Amino acid sequence: MPRDSLLAAAARLRKAVEPLGFAKPVTHVYNPLVYAWSAHESYLRRFGAGRRRILFLGMNPGPFGMAQTGVPFGQVTAVRDWLRIDAAIGKPPNEHPKRRVTGLACSRNEISGERLWGLFARRFGQAEDFFREHFVMNYCPLVFLESSGRNRTPDKLPAAERAALFALCDEHLRAVVRILRPDWLVGIGRFASRQAEAVTGLRVVRILHPSPANPAANVDWAGTVMAQLRGYGVWP
Repeated sequence: MPRDSLLAAAARLRKAVEPLGFAKPVTHVYNPLVYAWSAHESYLRRFGAGRRRILFLGMNPGPFGMAQTGVPFGQVTAVRDWLRIDAAIGKPPNEHPKRRVTGLACSRNEISGERLWGLFARRFGQAEDFFREHFVMNYCPLVFLESSGRNRTPDKLPAAERAALFALCDEHLRAVVRILRPDWLVGIGRFASRQAEAVTGLRVVRILHPSPANPAANVDWAGTVMAQLRGYGVWP
């Protein structure tokens, strides 16, 4: 079954990235596929059954999103109330004092996840209706933090570290594509779309990343993305 294949692929990725090392300025690395596995497993089991026509791809977990909930773009309210996932979340072994993992008790809002899942909720109503044809995943499963607590994205890693990490992420992305057999891959932002184009051979399109750090996303992000997806022909 596709969900079992997705679980197996995620477990392989979880194990494969664990031995990797990262030099300063990265001081802390979180792997939600380990300490938040029960939530991620629930996400895959509930929503990963069967072929999906459209695959949305993000970069990596945010410190207040998937790092807390184990779900891609996992803003707490969306995970708890819309996806209806409630699972025990553990702790990373080397926790940054400024980036504690508190799971669904996290009080910080993940704006990117709020915007992304909010758009899907408004368009489709129920989560099951969205996941009938769609799936959302991240390219990289790891969170990288600097000593200050600042988030460091994978594209900013040194070349040798990127090469070792991206080889494993590419393999996982190819596995997910084989399992879900999407017609479209939608890169959420430039990085995700570029990686997908290099790896999958699918029709890849790019939507505006919902991060508030992206000035263009702070003015009617949902309207812009709706127009992009309709213009591509992904959504009617």
